[in-house]
Amino acid sequence: MRIDLASAPGDPERPNEDWVSAALPACGGGVVVALDGVTPPRGEDGCVHGVPWFVARLGGRLTELSGSRRDMSLDRILAESVRATADAHRGTCDLSHVRTPQATVVVVRWDGAFVEHLVLSDSVLLLQAPAGEVSAVLDDRLDRVPREVLRSVAATDALRNAEGGFFTAAADPAVAARAVTGRTPRERVRAVAALTDGASRWTDTFGEGDWQECMGVLRKEGAQGLIGRVRAVESDPARPPGRYKRHDDASAVYAEL
Repeated sequence: MRIDLASAPGDPERPNEDWVSAALPACGGGVVVALDGVTPPRGEDGCVHGVPWFVARLGGRLTELSGSRRDMSLDRILAESVRATADAHRGTCDLSHVRTPQATVVVVRWDGAFVEHLVLSDSVLLLQAPAGEVSAVLDDRLDRVPREVLRSVAATDALRNAEGGFFTAAADPAVAARAVTGRTPRERVRAVAALTDGASRWTDTFGEGDWQECMGVLRKEGAQGLIGRVRAVESDPARPPGRYKRHDDASAVYAEL
């Protein structure tokens, strides 16, 4: 088994709001978690702790439960992790604020029988079959929102964690029911990768290669190699910036099972 992970801030002067982890429980199998914290406009989120605090606690709880509670499904684990994280700052912060700290989520868990997955919002999960084919597991609800809508803070807030909009892990455990989940027989998966949108933009924004080629970069050059390629494209003045900004926090986890 090989696991490789890397994370880099979009701006060295600002904290990285991504969070990634991998675990190999004593009971066997493994777990990968990737979170992309949502940066609030002008820092307004009703929380005294901030997004890095939030993703560290949510990610830690997700990793712990995914590795130790095989009897719990990943959506139940997400619900419990959101609840526990909310309880940790309910007394000091306004969790009803529409921009209360929140994050996209990818969780992958495997054992000898199955590979389970959960994806919420616009981070990406890649599954590679033994013959090399790569399939992407996506929650595309944010992509369905027109670009012009997302340019307005008020319009985006109206669609955040709302029917007809898009969903992220924030303070309401019920959001776990909105996640894209599934499982694949273990013998049909050779490798997995979890990418925040700062890393997946190599494919889905800049079109430098398809998902299979992206997986090939991860296998040959590692997670840091993919992030380095993204930074090189972003730094090309002839290229337009990404969907919202030229540089974004970028994280990737690659695991050969």
